[in-house]
Amino acid sequence: MPSHPRPTVRRRKVGGEFKRLREAAGIKMEQAAERIGGDKSKISRQENGRQGMTKLEVEALLALYGVDDHRLRTALTTLARESRRKGWWAQYSDLLPDVFQEQLSIESDAVRILIFQPLLVPGLLQTREYAEDVIRGVEKSASDEQIESFISVRMDRQEVLRRKDAPQVLCLLDEAVLRRVVGGPKVMADQLEALIKRNNPPQLSIQIIPFGQGWHAGLDGAFSVFSYPDPMDLDVARVEYLDGALYLEDDGPVKRYQLTFDQLRATALPSGQSMDLIARAARDLNA
Repeated sequence: MPSHPRPTVRRRKVGGEFKRLREAAGIKMEQAAERIGGDKSKISRQENGRQGMTKLEVEALLALYGVDDHRLRTALTTLARESRRKGWWAQYSDLLPDVFQEQLSIESDAVRILIFQPLLVPGLLQTREYAEDVIRGVEKSASDEQIESFISVRMDRQEVLRRKDAPQVLCLLDEAVLRRVVGGPKVMADQLEALIKRNNPPQLSIQIIPFGQGWHAGLDGAFSVFSYPDPMDLDVARVEYLDGALYLEDDGPVKRYQLTFDQLRATALPSGQSMDLIARAARDLNA
């Protein structure tokens, strides 16, 4: 299944607001396109968040739409400028596929992240040694230099959890994640101990779905749901598959994944018992 990069959160917000203003002013796409020296498809891409807007385009469209509110004009001009700002991962743009760069953008702007993983510790919580073993297993043709760059991206990615405005993260892991030895017993034991140290409810909560639960709603595969602070922003669900990931933004599918996460969380062990299970798994590796 092909995967296409999604609009960034900021561009989607800017585009949605400009679409609202255009429609409220009764302006057709063709008129807006003429004002900025473009065509209808350009306005469509901008309103869908797939193309950024220059300062001159923002000012021209705000004038056309009759927006006199100084605070709104300033907010939209600032947001449009921020939507063009490159993320920290831009230095790795030659190495990272567009779809993963979009993942980093979606992740960095979220205020709440729900993660379900049935197979591996998610990248946001991996130790360097665990990450290296996973990356070497996936990127078999990569050079040592490329491997090191991939590891650096994964470690830098975790800075989002150390920000003052860090997102709330709720992470559900199948017990299989604890029992699958990645990188050898010591690497795995260190990874499990790192999970215990990082667990800090309600800001960062890790819960385990035990084997004894049997069948559960997450056996179809890993997924994440990202939520944002502005009501204008749509939540995004990320569904993993063999060759990449699919991003869902429509309310119906996203709500189904949110509901599935709630169902999974109801079957998971409470935080304290989850930490006890992780600790036992780590002791088994150290025995």
